[in-house]
Amino acid sequence: MTRRVVVVTAGLTVPSSTRLLADQIAEATSAQVTARGESVDVEFVELREVAGELATFMVTGGIPTPRLTELREQVASADGLVAVTPVFNASFSGLFKMFFDALDPDSLTGTPVLIAATAGSARHSLVLDHAMRPLFAYLRAVVVPTGVFAATEDFGSHGLADRITRAAAELAAGVLSQGGYAVGGFAPDLAARPRRTSGTQVEADVTPFGDLLRGHSGSD
Repeated sequence: MTRRVVVVTAGLTVPSSTRLLADQIAEATSAQVTARGESVDVEFVELREVAGELATFMVTGGIPTPRLTELREQVASADGLVAVTPVFNASFSGLFKMFFDALDPDSLTGTPVLIAATAGSARHSLVLDHAMRPLFAYLRAVVVPTGVFAATEDFGSHGLADRITRAAAELAAGVLSQGGYAVGGFAPDLAARPRRTSGTQVEADVTPFGDLLRGHSGSD
């Protein structure tokens, strides 16, 4: 079975340190999954490419473009997520936050998530625990214990490589445990299975509008 890991990166330039860190984490995660005898597809979401569409989504009452609908479904169906943002004013970027505001509240329920951030100074490292971890906890994701923060001087260091490897191993373990709700000798507990939805599909039991208006004359 091939697992799917989606990497969401909010870098604003080409090239960017945020994308560089995302690439390193993706490579390490792929290595950790394949080392456990499983295959994995890694898909990247560059938020810079849909910045205008996210802004439109916000000012039109939440009407997604076809591309945003595709991305919402892509994230909701992933076996694992890597989320990487640059740090602006001691928190994640506005572009990063807009994307996760555009997701359905149930889209990440039970999803293993690795959080990571880049900044020019190590003084911003608390963004992982003070901003990113609470965001994904609210979305009911399962955030792996090790977050990855990289200041400019960290790139190329053994310390950063070690943190990436440790975090990737934790994410790989979470990804490979997806769907393991059965206890030996028993059927899976469907009530325990996280309910995920992209929010792009209409529920099957929606009452037709004509039925709602039946018997009404249109006057008070």
